[in-house]
Amino acid sequence: MDERVFQFKAGRPIPEWDLRHRLSINRAVSPECKDSGTIFRINSTYMDVSDQPFKERQWLAGGVLASCLGVATGMWMYYVTRVLYPNAGGMLGDLYCLALICTFGLVAFRLGRDEFFSLRRRPTRFNRRERIIYAIRRRRFFAKPGQGDVTWEVPWGENTIFCIHRGSANHRETYHIRCYEVDESGNVTRAFAIGRTWEGKECMGDLLSQWNYWCWYMNHGPEDLPKPLLFFKEDESSLESFLFCMYDFGMRASAAYRISMMPFILVMTSHRLMALWTCRDPVWPEAVVNACVLDPDDPFDEPRGNTPVGWAETALALERNEYPAGAKCAMEHWHGESDPELNALLWAEDTPPLH
Repeated sequence: MDERVFQFKAGRPIPEWDLRHRLSINRAVSPECKDSGTIFRINSTYMDVSDQPFKERQWLAGGVLASCLGVATGMWMYYVTRVLYPNAGGMLGDLYCLALICTFGLVAFRLGRDEFFSLRRRPTRFNRRERIIYAIRRRRFFAKPGQGDVTWEVPWGENTIFCIHRGSANHRETYHIRCYEVDESGNVTRAFAIGRTWEGKECMGDLLSQWNYWCWYMNHGPEDLPKPLLFFKEDESSLESFLFCMYDFGMRASAAYRISMMPFILVMTSHRLMALWTCRDPVWPEAVVNACVLDPDDPFDEPRGNTPVGWAETALALERNEYPAGAKCAMEHWHGESDPELNALLWAEDTPPLH
């Protein structure tokens, strides 16, 4: 579920389940380290990661468009009952139309302000040199020179709380990684989700491996990191939008299933494209740009050269054996459960293992 639909409760303590599943930045949480599809770019200074709604924004865009249709329906009903047939609705009909317009209008505004006429992506930047996480949160329409978009800064340290958050969607449990900032009383002041959503307990292993990946980068650098699953395109094309939606219906789905679902895939693609076409690229504040200056000879600056970017290029590179499929590495000095799947199931319990 999109983190913007059910937001955190500001002014309240961190949810108990989340706090019990706090993630350490200095200790491994699983025996493997790998990326599961969250990376825009990596270099020796910073790593740009997707925010949680990025891969599934077509669903929220569809919800916003449906809400706009609900507003239009309410206005049409009012026109019919008040103009065409003045005696058809009465006071009760007027109240019904008003409730319809207000309800759908509120949903469209609350969710649509971050989806339409906003930003094509909201990257989260891990700066290992400054040991700070920069997260672009919202478009700034009237920015002063050098101000950029609304950006939160979070120190990479033990005082910043990273947790696994549990939710539900399609009658299944979902999980994503959240960063919480709290006040002196331990109450949440603000929070945001990083990366992507993992659905089902069986995918908890990928979440834990992903956390190891980010921590390895911040603590040791990019030198020994396995290749990401893919590098997302920062300038998303129509083909990439289509592939996002097709893979959302199953990464390993059969051709017959995809053909049968093609009308739905095309509808969702249109939602994603409409959202993207009304948005612009994010603008980092000047202070962040200055803190993220790259060495022009950085050997770990990716993607560049022949490195594939996006779903389409990466799929072709995999077929030609020019890019590793599911690259991963083992975590040194791991003392927990050696089976990644069993370790994941332990973490999915209400009380996770301690390492």
